Amino acid sequence: MGSVEDLFEGPATGLPAPTPRGAALYAEVTGREAPVRHLAGYSVFLGFCAGHDVRAEELADDPARLMWFLHAFSAEIGSETAVSAAAAVFTGNTIARLRPDAEWTSYEAGSPLVGNGQTKFEVGRLLGALRTADEDSVRGLVAKLSDWAREPEDPPAIRPVPVPPPAEESRYVRPALPTTTYYSPEGAPIPYGGRWGADGPAPDSYSVDSHPERFAGLHVIALALIDHLSALYDVDVDNDPRHAAELLTDAGEVLQAVRLTARRTTAAPLTFVLTGYPGVLIHAGLLHDFPFPVCGCDACDEPAETVADRMEMLVLAVAAGGYSERYPVGRRRWSEYALTAVDGSGSESGSGEPGPADAARLQEAEVRLREVARGWRPWPLRS
Repeated sequence: MGSVEDLFEGPATGLPAPTPRGAALYAEVTGREAPVRHLAGYSVFLGFCAGHDVRAEELADDPARLMWFLHAFSAEIGSETAVSAAAAVFTGNTIARLRPDAEWTSYEAGSPLVGNGQTKFEVGRLLGALRTADEDSVRGLVAKLSDWAREPEDPPAIRPVPVPPPAEESRYVRPALPTTTYYSPEGAPIPYGGRWGADGPAPDSYSVDSHPERFAGLHVIALALIDHLSALYDVDVDNDPRHAAELLTDAGEVLQAVRLTARRTTAAPLTFVLTGYPGVLIHAGLLHDFPFPVCGCDACDEPAETVADRMEMLVLAVAAGGYSERYPVGRRRWSEYALTAVDGSGSESGSGEPGPADAARLQEAEVRLREVARGWRPWPLRS
């Protein structure tokens, strides 16, 4: 066998592109690349195993034996950086093999993770824990991996198919956004959306929010969308700050809240909350909040134009019936959404624990969502 990295499914590849760290409750998935289940970089660990007269392929086939091996030689593995890094990759590949829905993921300024949508393991930390673990803790880890491997897969998300309004109906036209130049403390113009090079954001940029005022134009976009929807669709429009209470996330300073309710019980309502950040929070359907922007920090570097793109995609898709929700999903009783753009140009989905909601609200959502199990229906057009 030597040091050839061929013990796992398919060719060994690199990590997927890192996902930006944000403040959203739900992990969005848009235009995903192929999942990584066989990560390269473990050949040094193969040599380590051979040096201890252990066949690495047997460890790859037996996660329990691998955990005990890592525990037994944890001090030796931890003393060599190259061996430790390779052992982490090997361990992650072994974990990924346990389930068909498992894969590697990475985040900006974070350690790689391996797992599925509900459970992920940070293998570097796992190896560190094994260095100080007692035998009961190792047995507990082995049992956790075994239980996770046997958990049934959740049913796939429903992919809603939107119904675009007739071609002869009025089209939404985005109002002009302010064209303001913002400057760094050194006086240089900031090219939002392209300020970081191949090395990625500066480490200290994650905690800095230099110019949130660049998102003020999102209020104009939100009000234009409200006007467009109320002109095109048969909806009730209620402008009342009390509707901000429908959010499952903290909006902070609320400037305005507008709820649009289509005159069709199987169509999803939309609530727009304009905040003093400035930004917009939109509550779609029953259990999902969508923040615009998700995160305005300097590291995320998002310009107002791309935030407006995402907001328009959500709102127009919901009105056209391109939105679905499910709750509860799986053993963990998570909530889930899926979204398809009106023109079919993109889609996204997300799942996670429902936001802070009382039991009565969750029960009501569970009952109502059974009525729209194939997705929320399009809003009715004005006659």
